[in-house]
Amino acid sequence: MATVVAFHAHPDDEVLVTGGTLACAASEGHRVVVVTATDGNTGGATDEEFVRMRELRASSAALGVHRVVHLGYADSGRSEPMLPDPPGRVRFARADTEEAAERLAEILRAERADVLLSYDANGGYGHRDHVKVHEVGRSAVARASVPLLLEATLPREPIVRALRLASCLGLAPRKTVDAFRGAYTPRAAITHRIDTRRAARRRRAALAAHESQVHGTGRLAPLMRLALRLPVSVFGLLLGREWYVEPGAAPAYGLRSSIFAEPLR
Repeated sequence: MATVVAFHAHPDDEVLVTGGTLACAASEGHRVVVVTATDGNTGGATDEEFVRMRELRASSAALGVHRVVHLGYADSGRSEPMLPDPPGRVRFARADTEEAAERLAEILRAERADVLLSYDANGGYGHRDHVKVHEVGRSAVARASVPLLLEATLPREPIVRALRLASCLGLAPRKTVDAFRGAYTPRAAITHRIDTRRAARRRRAALAAHESQVHGTGRLAPLMRLALRLPVSVFGLLLGREWYVEPGAAPAYGLRSSIFAEPLR
């Protein structure tokens, strides 16, 4: 059995980006570890910090994760300019990349990780903490000599098409469409497309554990609430795929039953 470590920027990313993959790996008997760079809190040490981490642990338990680790950084937020560091902590995007990579590498060595799940070069949609996860993940894999790095992403083209349609209907500003033209990864560069439909019930339960985000005012909150209202079968049908890029590997868009399986043609 292998050890899979998933490195994420904030609590809830573990289920939104890699939840199906982690649940499938755990059900297959692999050891699964989630490492979060930040606790999702942009301020000082408040009750919110502990709420988000409790939600992360509940979500991870629903997915079958064996261990959850927080690297100790603060959320960098999306404010321009970036907010000053809170007392006693450094915002992740401002952290020294190699120092953060060594923190992660220590965990990878201790766990004897076979796989690290990280983010693509764009950090998905470009959040500064997600871009930092990509940079730190690349460095940590080299430091700890992890055999396989898979960088979570989405196929860019269908997202741009959907946003273009939304823009024509007046539901999304044109600048959003333009911003996503360089987000995520072109379909032709994706190396792993994973069928995670069998984990739909566990992933749905994991998403529901993030109550502060589901019932909050964030941009994704309405979509989270909609997803949780779907029957499990429909949830799995619509959200039962996850995508990765293996650096240096030839693109292979065929569907796989897990990150360890060969693509089905």
